[in-house]
Amino acid sequence: MGRRPILAAVGWLATTVAATLVGLGAIQLVGEGIAGTPGGVRAQHEIERALASPAPAPVVPTADPTGSPTPSAAPTPSRTPARAGARRGFATPGGTAVVECGPAGARLVSWSPAQGYGVKDVDRGPDEHVEVKFVGTEGEHELKVRCVGGKPVAAAHG
Repeated sequence: MGRRPILAAVGWLATTVAATLVGLGAIQLVGEGIAGTPGGVRAQHEIERALASPAPAPVVPTADPTGSPTPSAAPTPSRTPARAGARRGFATPGGTAVVECGPAGARLVSWSPAQGYGVKDVDRGPDEHVEVKFVGTEGEHELKVRCVGGKPVAAAHG
């Protein structure tokens, strides 16, 4: 065997090792951002707490005497519809939903199945009660919500 094939094999091997090391170094440098969940993975109780708490009000800029915008000390809730009532998030093993109470009754604002689940049936209202059924490999989970005293209350979890 001549020198030329051996040098080609050694060169190819050195190039492969160098490319692999550069790739691993880049992945290490980027870290979790390349394939991780932004903000990390959330536990079920953290999601429930986040859905149950109201969203922070936006800071609305106002003009000072010179005409330059400055942040307002008290945000204005002008983006909230006049008919909007109390809003609350609910979680089941099959998925999550947000329900709002208004003059016409309960209204399903949004819903999202958990991983491995799909939505079988939705009654979004507005009505006396709203419901969503999540179906997956682990079974069926039904969420019914009605308004009591103007606030959303779960009628049945399953």
